[in-house]
Amino acid sequence: QDVMDVEAKLSPPRPHWYERRVQPCVAELLGTALFTFTGCLAVLEDSGGTGRLQPALAHGLALAVTVAVLGDI
Repeated sequence: QDVMDVEAKLSPPRPHWYERRVQPCVAELLGTALFTFTGCLAVLEDSGGTGRLQPALAHGLALAVTVAVLGDI
């Protein structure tokens, strides 16, 4: 009975310093780079008839991909 009480009171281990500090910074860096790169390319490749739609869609899709890929961090 005493052994079960001790096991139940153990707290989960804290994440490593890398997971707490470095991973979020790397995810932010990669997400911002992808977002900026995609947006700039959308503006450079702007064809005459799309107007503001092409950069808006490019930024929206880049954000969706970034959240899907890096959302677990």
